[in-house]
Amino acid sequence: MSSADTLAAPRQPHAGGLAEETLALDPARPLHLARPAEQLTAAVVSIAWLRAQGDAVRAALEARHLTDDEAAHAAGLRVPKRRYEWLAGRLAVKHGVLAHGRRHWGRAGRTRDIRVGAVAHGLRAGKPVVNAPVDVGLSHSGDFAIAVCGPRPVGVDLEHERRMPPMLTSLLTAGDDRAAACADPDRRRLAAMPLPLRWACKEAVLKHFGFGLRIDPREVALHAWRDDHTYTWRPGPDLLRHAPSAGDGRLHSWARRIDGYFLALVWT
Repeated sequence: MSSADTLAAPRQPHAGGLAEETLALDPARPLHLARPAEQLTAAVVSIAWLRAQGDAVRAALEARHLTDDEAAHAAGLRVPKRRYEWLAGRLAVKHGVLAHGRRHWGRAGRTRDIRVGAVAHGLRAGKPVVNAPVDVGLSHSGDFAIAVCGPRPVGVDLEHERRMPPMLTSLLTAGDDRAAACADPDRRRLAAMPLPLRWACKEAVLKHFGFGLRIDPREVALHAWRDDHTYTWRPGPDLLRHAPSAGDGRLHSWARRIDGYFLALVWT
């Protein structure tokens, strides 16, 4: 099997679905499929692996997996770093949607049949969309792109380990419940939450609603972080104005460190 084939025919799921697959970030693994929650399917593509294969493999993958419109867009990305990141994101979304369809609908398909687009206008401009009955979220950082799909809106954010500048530190902690001396252990855990994970938590919430950083991250005030990696948060007035459902308390929120990265998910 050639390097280009590695992302062409991903390993089939176990009989019980992908529940056995633990979400992992391995730069040597081209494609990894997992089920982070019952109704969610995640696909991780290694940007590091793609870069190591070189332009010939990249071109073969683009020819195999992209629609004509997507291939034309890729050809216009002249900066190699951006082109590899963009391709990894498209591959993650396509493989994630196909894996989700196999599990939940018994439906097979080709990656080229999955068209990945984005909301064109408004506060949700840039939010990824696909020609399938699923909602998708996408993030990339460092050596990885991750896509998560499910039947209802989902937000995902991946952050690599990095030192946060003082201004960003202030932004990330504004309004959060960080009382380390509090008797509540979940509040104490939040006080010790790494800043990149705090950023991922806030951005995953905003991505769930399709806003991304068009809404101030301070509109998401973190409240607690539990032993099972779930976290709670409160919406600010501007977020509630644009997304009244943010205050109904029905969203699931999960965050943890995985293989040197920080990952947060938000779903209904």
